[in-house]
Amino acid sequence: MWLLVTVIVFLAARWICRKCNTPLMNPLIISLVVIIPILTYFKVPFETYYEANGWLNYLLQPAVVALAFPLYEQLPQIRANWRIIALACGVGSAMSMLTSSVIAVYMQADITLIASLLGKSVTTPIAMEVSSHLGGEPAIAAILVLLVGLFGAMVAYPIYNLLNITHPIAKGLTMGTVSHALGTAACAERDGQDAAFSSLALVLCGVITSILAPSFFAFAVWLAA
Repeated sequence: MWLLVTVIVFLAARWICRKCNTPLMNPLIISLVVIIPILTYFKVPFETYYEANGWLNYLLQPAVVALAFPLYEQLPQIRANWRIIALACGVGSAMSMLTSSVIAVYMQADITLIASLLGKSVTTPIAMEVSSHLGGEPAIAAILVLLVGLFGAMVAYPIYNLLNITHPIAKGLTMGTVSHALGTAACAERDGQDAAFSSLALVLCGVITSILAPSFFAFAVWLAA
């Protein structure tokens, strides 16, 4: 039953977003606004809802693999621009961790929150694993990933239009670096090239963040001392 409710609500949310034709309206936000009150009203435990939607969780894996197809189509451009891609993803990942660490220390956040913040711009499984390894709270990391992804999915394209950014490499790399899977999904609805480079950035930034996060966490601990 709850699987059917989830699918119906999401399809309705997508229809509403297409009718509104604005990036500020996101299907995920509308779905959350509708489903959470329903579950609260009927007092449905999270475990029950999660189990009922097991098939959707299972489909996340092949959905991520499917992102490799548009990536494959852009292989010539990737080979030609691999230096730019590597530099953009490396600098983007480093700056994301650096700024979040410095701001968190400046606002006197505790070490657990700082550890949870470092993976905010990568996909949820990696962020949760990074947070857990550093002594953070994986649940907080997952929420931060969701918020960052939604923000990027909603405001990125208006910013691109405002700044007249049209190149798919620029749009895709920035979206994938900052807004991971949700941003990539937003790209996929607009342009296949954007989605290809966004999915590439998603993977590269996940690897880079996993490697560099302990160093940035040590720097944050030193800064907070």
